[in-house]
Amino acid sequence: MPKGMAYVNEFLLSGLVFGFAAGISPGPLMAMTISESLKYGSREGVKVAVSPFITDILIVLTILFLLINLESHSMSIAIISFAGALYLLYLGVESILTGNLDIEIDTKKSGSLKKGIIVNFLSPHPYLFWITIGGPILFRALEIDIASSILFIAGFYSLLVGSKIVIAIFVGRFRSFLKSNYYLYTIRALGMVYIIFAVFFLRQGFKML
Repeated sequence: MPKGMAYVNEFLLSGLVFGFAAGISPGPLMAMTISESLKYGSREGVKVAVSPFITDILIVLTILFLLINLESHSMSIAIISFAGALYLLYLGVESILTGNLDIEIDTKKSGSLKKGIIVNFLSPHPYLFWITIGGPILFRALEIDIASSILFIAGFYSLLVGSKIVIAIFVGRFRSFLKSNYYLYTIRALGMVYIIFAVFFLRQGFKML
């Protein structure tokens, strides 16, 4: 396989893995997706699920701008990589120790897309991800070619949003889905994936020093 194609596959796979992990993990946007699906049906839950397409454009563009300006500052990138490794370790341990899921359900009136946008803008999760995890990956991707960075972003958002859409549909039709062992074991397995990526980030950080 050509070296360029191998890099493309690497970044696409990374985007898919992180997107899926973020998409099915409990959090403010997940709670809102479930809430709207339970109260108003799957269609309203889907509206919440697609809100990152709107909110994250500014976040990603800002991170790209910062990365371009930090391109020659290896120490800064190393510190970000170490921070990303710690955040991934935290997510990994939290996922592995996940017990019975108890997601708080919002009971406010509908307006699903608007609420999803507000919740995602105010949630720390997208900022933490793109500063400590997505940012360093994009930095590496941009050093190779623009296609690698595009594929990482495409892979990430296709499964971040896609998995939440699937959950919205399942919750709207089968409310017991979130209590199933399949969902719980998937989250725990992804905890191990987080830890593996944390090791990779640590190695990258030491190389940048």
